[in-house]
Amino acid sequence: MEYVPTLKKKYQEDVVPALKETFGYKSLMEVPKIEKIVLNQGVGDAVADKKLVDTAQQEMTKIAGQHAVQTLSKKDISNFKLRKKMPIGTRVTLRRERMYEFLERLINVALPRIRDFKGVNTKMDGRGNFTMGITEQIIFPEIDIDKLNKIMGLEITFVTTARTDEECLALLKEFGIPFKKQ
Repeated sequence: MEYVPTLKKKYQEDVVPALKETFGYKSLMEVPKIEKIVLNQGVGDAVADKKLVDTAQQEMTKIAGQHAVQTLSKKDISNFKLRKKMPIGTRVTLRRERMYEFLERLINVALPRIRDFKGVNTKMDGRGNFTMGITEQIIFPEIDIDKLNKIMGLEITFVTTARTDEECLALLKEFGIPFKKQ
């Protein structure tokens, strides 16, 4: 028997029928799905200390369960002492099984660890994608607080096949992301 992530099974058995009923889709292919989840972390202090990007890359790799890559600056900005092609952040793109596993860990483990958590903002990008910011990477259990140099935030972007923000919001709510009440 082949391993199938819990949320992938939930998508096929619960989310698809619910969205089909809500939006009146005629075909299975019309139902929106999450294509990928992109984790992005900017390390602004990397200009002064090069080791911060390496540390951030290792932490991002632990959080995602997949190797993170360093992002490089595109141009020189003298006010920030920034040179072209300097490492200034890390990024990782998750797809398929790893994406569902990360989403499950995010919903069930990481988000409940946020202090005074009242829900995720519902601001979408207008094209059916959603980005949420995490202010501290220590909400993920993979990060050892004792070995932490600096507390940094990261952005999590959900890229979906939804055509509208309304469809994207319904899709992510069905997965169990706790949005704020309007």
